Amino acid sequence: MKTICVIPARAESTRFFEKPLALICGKPMIWWVWHHCMEVPEFESVYIATDSEKIKAAAENFGAQVIMTRSDHDTATERLYEVSTRIDADLYVMVNGDEPLLTRESIIQCIPANLEPDSFYVSNLMTDFTNPVEVVDATNLKIVTASDDRCLFISRSPIPYPKGAMDYVFHKFVGVGAFTRKALDFYHNTPRGPIEKIEENDSFRFLENHQPIYYYNCHCKSLSVDNRKDIAGVEAYLNAGK
Repeated sequence: MKTICVIPARAESTRFFEKPLALICGKPMIWWVWHHCMEVPEFESVYIATDSEKIKAAAENFGAQVIMTRSDHDTATERLYEVSTRIDADLYVMVNGDEPLLTRESIIQCIPANLEPDSFYVSNLMTDFTNPVEVVDATNLKIVTASDDRCLFISRSPIPYPKGAMDYVFHKFVGVGAFTRKALDFYHNTPRGPIEKIEENDSFRFLENHQPIYYYNCHCKSLSVDNRKDIAGVEAYLNAGK
């Protein structure tokens, strides 16, 4: 099975301009993500997909392969779809460029052991919330799955609501997803539904159309960088591990 990794990286973030180039312990954040992805032996190739010449130059400077993509993509998944039209593979694994702490052990958990050719497959990662404050933070996506890891619902609100019991561990989205070409074609050719628009989460492109998504709990340390203050937390974690 040919599996490639794609790291979407755009510069024009409204909340954090040129976020992939923000320095973490002296290195660009995109370097940390790329470095961990390069440690995954299942990946035949690792690409940084960007629309920024500045990000391209920085990535090529530390040895990364870069694919220049269009600048009008609304989502990272749409950028991944563009890559899939230019590079043939059986499985495309997307690792968000703002997840500098994700390691090989976590990333590989969204890669299936067996995959039928031309099948429809989508999987993502999640992990346990450890801070109750994060559960009520709308920037964190909450995931609810069935016993077979199939996703039932995703929300920015705390779900499920603990009415009948309190012994529940909430789960949050981790920025890694795996898609076959058939799944990416479906995504690209299917219009956004009402729930996707309300929640601003493109996983509903599949859920609203009864297409299964699987979420696997990687039990990892996830500190995604949404703004500049998050960098201090990531640096503290990295320095503590030295």
